Formats: sequence, structure tokens, C-alpha cells
Amino acid sequence: MRLNEQLSSLRKIINYRVFNSIILIILALILFGIFYQNIRPQTYDIELFSIANKTIRSPKTIIDEEKTSEEKKKAAAQVSKVYTFQTDQVQNRVSLMNSIFDFVEEAKSEDAKSANKEQSKKDNLTAEDKLLKLKENLTENVSEDVTKSISDDSFQTLLAASDDQLDHTRSVVLNNVQAVLNKKIRNNQVDAAKTTVVNQIQQSNLSKSLKLAAQELAEYAIVPNYIYDEKLTKEHRKQAMKAVEPFKILQGQVIVQEGHIIDRDIYRQLKLLGLLKTNSSIKPYIGLAIFVILIISLLAFYAAHARISQEEKQNRLVMVSLILLCSLALMKLVGAMNHLDIPGIEYAFPAAMAPMLIKILLNDRVSYLLAIIIAACASLEFHDEIADTMNVEMVLYTLLSGASGIIFLSNKNQRTGIFKTGAFIAIVNILTLCFLILIVNGQFTNREFVYYLIFAVVSGLLSSVLTMGLLPFFEASFGILSAMRLIELSNPNHPLLKKILTDAPGTYHHSLMVANLAEAACEAIGANGLLARVGSYYHDIGKTKRPQFFIENQMSIKNPHDRLNPDVSRDIIIEHTTDGADMLRKYKLPKEFVDIAEQHHGTTLLKFFYKKAKELDEHVKEEDYRYPGPKPQTREIAVINIADSVEAAVRSMNHPTPEEIKNIVHNIAQDRLLDGQLNECDITLKELEVVKKTFCETLNGIFHSRIQYPN
Repeated sequence: MRLNEQLSSLRKIINYRVFNSIILIILALILFGIFYQNIRPQTYDIELFSIANKTIRSPKTIIDEEKTSEEKKKAAAQVSKVYTFQTDQVQNRVSLMNSIFDFVEEAKSEDAKSANKEQSKKDNLTAEDKLLKLKENLTENVSEDVTKSISDDSFQTLLAASDDQLDHTRSVVLNNVQAVLNKKIRNNQVDAAKTTVVNQIQQSNLSKSLKLAAQELAEYAIVPNYIYDEKLTKEHRKQAMKAVEPFKILQGQVIVQEGHIIDRDIYRQLKLLGLLKTNSSIKPYIGLAIFVILIISLLAFYAAHARISQEEKQNRLVMVSLILLCSLALMKLVGAMNHLDIPGIEYAFPAAMAPMLIKILLNDRVSYLLAIIIAACASLEFHDEIADTMNVEMVLYTLLSGASGIIFLSNKNQRTGIFKTGAFIAIVNILTLCFLILIVNGQFTNREFVYYLIFAVVSGLLSSVLTMGLLPFFEASFGILSAMRLIELSNPNHPLLKKILTDAPGTYHHSLMVANLAEAACEAIGANGLLARVGSYYHDIGKTKRPQFFIENQMSIKNPHDRLNPDVSRDIIIEHTTDGADMLRKYKLPKEFVDIAEQHHGTTLLKFFYKKAKELDEHVKEEDYRYPGPKPQTREIAVINIADSVEAAVRSMNHPTPEEIKNIVHNIAQDRLLDGQLNECDITLKELEVVKKTFCETLNGIFHSRIQYPN
């Protein structure tokens, strides 16, 4: 029993949704089990300060946040404090000294005015009044508390000085203060700056008392002008920290060499990478589950939206799942050979096998979907012996290999074409490997390069060989009528075709003509032209049982129907559809051919014998003279239905003109339409017009006018 027949038996027990769900769940569990080992994090039982018994490499690239933070702190610490030179401070301090001298002069001038009015006051009282007045003015008009910082002796010395002496003292103080403040002075340099200004004033030609006063004023004027800028310093340190590149532990990087001590830093890195048994993570398993769900979802979406019957959807889902599992089994087999230490052995994986099988058995859309799924799976399987990593190069190699198999595989799908496709795949594999090697500037020995090229060729050829080997199994198991199978069945040496040719040559010629018409029309409306052609070869196989009762085989004999009752003739004619179906089943030909044999006349009326019977008995029922059907269920059978009658009608005419052919085609097609023969197939009125036009063009080419040659 074929696999699709067993599935049909299961469908009687389980409904469509449950059946599909079971298939997808089983496939999901198998996929998870296949790649579980590949993504399982490799952990080690290691203690701090123990000796490593093997070299451990990083399975992934990860940022070491702790190390990065340390490096940022170091970079920030290396940034010196930022100081700003406050130029306005020079002018402020000089202005302050000027103000002090101005208030001294003001106090002296007011004292002079009051002296003219009150001649009786004593000089010592006048000096005290002047000092009090000066200090009062300074307190009220100067923001700084100058009176507490500068001694009364200095103020009294300035008040007692003459105008010339005061001006000279002002000049000495201002010049020296400005000269010192024009230089950068930090907090820790203030004392040195004050010493400098005192020494410079000491060298002036002022009197001793004025020097002391000037020195005290100058010392007070000297303040830090090169100030620490905390905000700017923080900004510079932030920039320095931003400039630090994140410290990364790279995939494949050696964490510890065999025989070395596991120190604290190494132990921390192992813990960060999840390589210690004490801190294993479930994240890889969650990731694999998401990956499997994504694959299953894509297959479920295809199964749900394919415009085919529910039964066919289930058959296709099972077939695609089996082909995917076959490809993954080969992938695991090749992956298991990695321990042989043969360079590039993973490139021998026949990545194009599954996409090619699906293209032959189904269509391009599903084959591209499977190519993508297999490429994604290859990234997990071929991970360079580092657990829970991805091999992006293998993804690209597998995807291009699978896609090239789909592209180069001809729609005719002859067996020789599959082998040619294998050669093309090998070339694409070689070019892909050269690209991958050169783009990363890889360093490979000549021996490794030769191995890579050999395995690239093996992948292409193995894909074609396995496709050829597995194709008959899937065709037979699922009853798939592939283009290759159709081409094989079109071989004239097939026993049934030879039987038609020898027993019913007229029917054989008629079948060839119908095949030409049906193929051209089906291709014009987007139906399966090859199926229509090859199916037409066999559609009248039932006539070989009684070939002489069909007019195309009555070459030099009288029509036997002239001697028979209409009901007998009716039975003989009608039985050629059921006889043909039985013969096709006996020879185990595809179900599509059986359907064509049974449905190519639908339930049409045998008008000639019905009218003949009507003449003998008016009470004859029309339905007794109709074919049993069923009516055409597909566009291909509908086209064959019309082509069968059109070819017979046109062939019966002598030198038909294009106009006569057009009328015959139109009338027959219209008769089928009005008789309801096309009600159960999905052919549209627009497509029917295209079919009629194609029939006319083909028949005009066959029955064109010929030149009359003289005898």
C-alpha cells in the first residue's frame, strides 16, 4: 500500500486539523532533538586556582562589562585636573587697589576742607577722624571687608603721605600687582606670588613706611587666578571614558591554556561566558525553541494557504517533512565526520538535494522555502566545534547551493538534466568557496584549498545522484505525477502506447492530434500542458478493446454499427471510457490518467445513436444515451474534452477553411458550456475564449492549404 493511501486511512480516523497538528508537533520535536546537542552550552567543572586540564576557548563574542568599567576608570584617572585662567580677576584686583587709593585721596580732601573751617582742632584728632572716615567709606562701598585685612597703620601711612607720594605708591602697587597677576597662579602658588610682589616693591624707591603699606596692599591684592574647573574636568573625563572601546571576549579566543592556573580574572571570564556548571543558562534552549517554532510556522502557513484540496495539503506536508528530515540526516552524517580532521568536509553536504526534489515533485515556491530552512539549520550543525555558535559562511554556501539547484533544474526534468544541474551546482559551490576564502583574506594551504574544491564538486554531484535515487520513492509513495514521470510515460515504447499503435492506429493518430491541441491550449491558460499532452495519449486506450467499432479505425471495412441496435452501439461506445480506466489501473498508471479516461467525455450525449433510437422509439430517455461521467474536474480534462470533439469534427471535413474551423470550435465549446459539462472545473469564460483561439491557430496550422502538384 502506498504511503498516501495509508495517510488516507488515517484521515478517516483523524480530522484534518488534528492530523496536521500531529505531523507538525512530531516534526518540531525531531528538529529540537536533532539540534539539541549543537546548541547545548559546553560547561566545565572548574574550581578557582585549579589547573586547567584542557584549553578553553570562548564560544561567543561578549562584552566584559567589569573589565570595560575598569578601563574607563583608568582613562578617567589619567585625565589631569582642568584649570581656567580668569583674566577678569587681574582687572578686578587692580580696580580694587585703585578704589582703595581713591578712597584714601577722598578722605584726605575732605579733611582739608574741614581743616579750613575749624582751625582749633588738633592734628592727632584729625588723623583719627581721617582713618575712621576712610574705613567707613571702604566698608560701605567695597564688597570685600578690606578694613579687616589691611592694618590701620598702613591706612594711616597712606593718609599721612603727600599727594605725590600717594600717587607714586599707587603706581608701584598697581604695576607690580598687575605684573604678578598676569601670570597663572594656582591656590598652592599664592604665597610664592605674594613673596614675588613684596620683593619687587621692596626694590622700589618708596619710603620705608610706604613700602610696608604698599607691600600689605599688594599681598592682599594677590589671589589665585588659575582656578580648578570642576565642570570642565568632569566633561573631559567623560569624553575619555567614552573613548574607551568596550573590552570584548572574542569568539574562539583562548580563555585559558591547558596546564595554566585558573586565576580570579580567568574564573570571572569563564563565569561571564556561562562555561561553569554552576551557572549554566537556559537561553540557548529558548532560542532553539523559537527557531523550531519559526520553521514549523512557515510550513504550517504553506499548508494552510496552498490552493489545493485538504487531502493534497496533508500529503504535501508529510512529503516536505520527510524530505527535510532526509536532508537533515545527511547534514548530521557529514557533521559527524568533522572528527576526521579533513579540511572542509562540511562542504560535501548535498545542500541542493532537498530543494531539487521539492521543485520536481511540487513547485519552486516550496523549494525556495526549504532551501532557506536547510541553510538556517546548517548554521547550527556546522559550528566549528564551538557549542551554541552560528556558522554564517555555511549559511551562505548552503543557500547559494540550494538556490542554484532550483534555478538550473529545467522544467522538463529529464534525468540527464538533473546530472547537468549537479555539474552547475558544483561550479556555483566552487565560486562561492573562492568568494568566502578571498573576502576574509583567509590563509589556507594548497592542500586545504584542494580539499575544499573537491568537496564542493562532491556536494553538487551527490545532490543530483541522491535526487535521482530518492525521486522514484517519493513519486511512488505519494502518487506524485512529476514532469519527469510524464516524460517517461510519453515514450512510444510504453506497452499501452504500443497497443494503441498496433491495435487501433486511427485512434493513435487521433490521440496525437488531441495531444497537440490540448497541450497548446493548456499552456496558453497556465494549466499543465505536459499533463494534458501525455494524458491525451492514453485517453482513448479503452478503444483498443473493440477498435473496429470506432470510425477512425474503420479503414477498409463497413461500419459495424449499421447492423446493430442503437442501444448496443451505445453501450460499446460508452464502455471505452470505463474500459480505458480499468486498463490504466491494471497497468498502475497515475490517477490523473484514469481521471482523464473517465472524464474526457463527461456526461455528453451520444447524439447520433440517440436520434437513431428516437426514430425507433419515441419514449427513449436522453439520459440513457449519455456517458456516465463524471464531468471534467480539472481545466486540463475540460480542454481535452473539447479538443477530442473538435479534432474529430475537423478531421471529418474535406479541406476545412479557417472560417469553418472557427465555427466548429465555437459551436462545440458553446455546446459543452450550455450542456453544463464545464460546471465542475475551475476554467473561466476568459480562459475558454483563449482555448478556442488556440485551437483555431493550431488547426489552421495543421489543415493549411497545400499546392496542387500536376500528375
